[in-house]
Amino acid sequence: MAAELLLTGVRVADLGDAVGEAAARLLADLGAETLKLEPPQGARTRTEEPVLDGHSLPYSVRNTNKSALIADLTTPEGRADARALVAEADIVFVSPTAAGAIGLAELRDIRPGLVAVISSPFGLSGPRRDWQATGRTLLALGGAMSRSGSPGAPPLVPPEQLATATATAQAAWLAIVAHTQRTRTGLGQTIDLSHHEAVATGLDPAFGVQGSAAAGRSGKFRRGRPPADSYPIYRCADGFVRLCLLAKRQWRGMFGWLGEPAEFADPSYDSITARVAASDRLEPLIEALFADRTAAELVDEAARRGIPLAQVLSLGEALAADHFTKAGTVSRTEVAPGLTATVPVGYLAADGHLLGLRTPSPGLPTQTASAGAWAPREEPVHPVPATGGAPFAGLRVLDLGVIVFGAEAGRAFADLGAEVIKVESRSYPDGLRQTRNGEAMNASFAWGNRGKRSLGLDLRTEEGKRIFIELARHSDVVLSNFKPGTLDSLGIGFTTLAATHPGIIVLESSAFSAEGPWAQRLGYGPLVRAACGVTSLWKYAAGDTASWDGVTVFPDHVAARLGALSVAAALLARSRDGRGRHLQMAQSDVVLHQLADLALLESLRPGSVSAVGNRGREVFGGVFACAGDDEWCVIDARDPDEVDVLREAVGAGEQDLGEAVSGWTAVRSPAEVGEELQRRGLPAAPMLRLPELLDDPQLAHRATYTTLTHPLLEQTLPAEDAASAYERLEVPTLGPAPLAGADTESICRDLLGLDEALVADLLDRGVLFVP
Repeated sequence: MAAELLLTGVRVADLGDAVGEAAARLLADLGAETLKLEPPQGARTRTEEPVLDGHSLPYSVRNTNKSALIADLTTPEGRADARALVAEADIVFVSPTAAGAIGLAELRDIRPGLVAVISSPFGLSGPRRDWQATGRTLLALGGAMSRSGSPGAPPLVPPEQLATATATAQAAWLAIVAHTQRTRTGLGQTIDLSHHEAVATGLDPAFGVQGSAAAGRSGKFRRGRPPADSYPIYRCADGFVRLCLLAKRQWRGMFGWLGEPAEFADPSYDSITARVAASDRLEPLIEALFADRTAAELVDEAARRGIPLAQVLSLGEALAADHFTKAGTVSRTEVAPGLTATVPVGYLAADGHLLGLRTPSPGLPTQTASAGAWAPREEPVHPVPATGGAPFAGLRVLDLGVIVFGAEAGRAFADLGAEVIKVESRSYPDGLRQTRNGEAMNASFAWGNRGKRSLGLDLRTEEGKRIFIELARHSDVVLSNFKPGTLDSLGIGFTTLAATHPGIIVLESSAFSAEGPWAQRLGYGPLVRAACGVTSLWKYAAGDTASWDGVTVFPDHVAARLGALSVAAALLARSRDGRGRHLQMAQSDVVLHQLADLALLESLRPGSVSAVGNRGREVFGGVFACAGDDEWCVIDARDPDEVDVLREAVGAGEQDLGEAVSGWTAVRSPAEVGEELQRRGLPAAPMLRLPELLDDPQLAHRATYTTLTHPLLEQTLPAEDAASAYERLEVPTLGPAPLAGADTESICRDLLGLDEALVADLLDRGVLFVP
């Protein structure tokens, strides 16, 4: 049976930049009819490097599942054709240039229900609105680079694909939220998407769940790079493995594997802090244990002992891994006309069917755009335009999620009006609730769980299970991020819930997909990155042993955004047919999907993808020291003309360009470097530390941050403003993140109708709990 698509009947027009193209592809993967408008010679993105066999690899992966039509925006006829087609669309992704060419503002006056996403590096206004950008300069300005790299060494730019992937996920999410709002009110809107803002708030947010640095939370300006050895990498007989010892039970498993050495028998070593302090004695024991065993042997034995361990794979090795092939995540398929390769094909399964690459990217268009190009559909009935109401008002979400992904997936709906009930266990508390000194609340939990309610419930009891099933009968969505099969083992899987509520939508996210030999592996972000090639790309040089991705929480935030996007699409599908959906996604599949252009290159030219460090993949690029203590900038030149401009700017003459740039930046501040080179049209940017984002003039202009207070925290916290990119969006006033079980009694009384005597009895027996 073919996969049933979620966005059937939704029309998407694509006149966007690279991020807009990629976001349109995400919606196309979910089933939206997506038409790509290009000039007769093809979009400029068709020439984006690398180009092999006449195909731009980035263009190819960004434009699968689309059809291409001619719309020459340099002629009156072409602009009229584009306007006619866009006027019949539901969503359009456009660049600022294309928006002006088609008269988007006037078009929206005629078609008030249209959702338009204008995608650009910094947004349409503000002091950097005209700046140029690459993924690398965005990582510098977004704070991610400041903490990446070896302590005492220059900072290391993370793999630049992460910047584009983060902005893409944000663009698609903003579009689907606005479209959801339109189905409620009849009104569309224009969204001003800033790639910079998306990276600052969506990759490793300074002011969000585990925002990659304590510096971001404390406001202190930390110089240099922090230690990145929390997830150490060890050499083994045939490569490298990564170890994550976090919980007490995991350390106990490792202690037994080491032969229970007497010097580490003291219970104090159950603490991460004690083990780190003793690393000079502990590390040699682990190194010796691993040295003569293969990675496969180590991973299997670690799994048997309950120890999180993964082999560190290159991207090429990941693409060839048995797990991804058997799971269907990676497949040999036609990506562009006549171009066949082994690539990631999708990250989401709906009712057991993978949604993803169905048709190759189109060849050069031969037909002209027109309103009649859209497939016939039964026109959706929208309400009379009205005001008021958040996009997900009236929606009830049961949030079983934990740690970063769990917090962020639920928060996406709470921020936009849904009632989100966090279902918590006293025996297995959310690890995000941990605090250094036993405090009742921490900033990370407060950020990720604002606006939620908390139900304390023991799902391992029959009564607890019945309460959850009854609550699900009165809800719309269930979110979870456990190992595959966990909900079924608890007796609350999709089949069970759908039996009493056919409209329920259940999202199950895991580290690795439910199909394939890695399904039951312990999954943490560092292990996912190791197994998918990200760790191997996060190095100063391809031949280095050390990797420096230990400070990031990627892919949690981005995967959570894509999970929320998938649920929102399923809700739109339910509005058509009344049916719920079982959604399954794996973070490993998300990672490979976001590295699709590199995966395509590696498939076509095996061995060609490896770490490029600070050099980058541009014609010229680098990280350069500036005047001051640990002050740096990123400078890229994308073509020979930009290299000539840079050479003139720094007065290189016949001198080696790298040496000339280094001398020029050494006597200037990072801000001065950015301003001077941007005036010449070059992508250059200062490195910002996380606390500096609050004072960044561009983010301040866009009102990227608001404030968050919590009665159990002394300080007011900066926090992402969920409405900053929208033209209009009503958001609720959010309550503070709850204590575990804070709303147990009111939920049981008001939603389930349980009488006080029964609730008291369930509390006494531990089926329910309160703070």
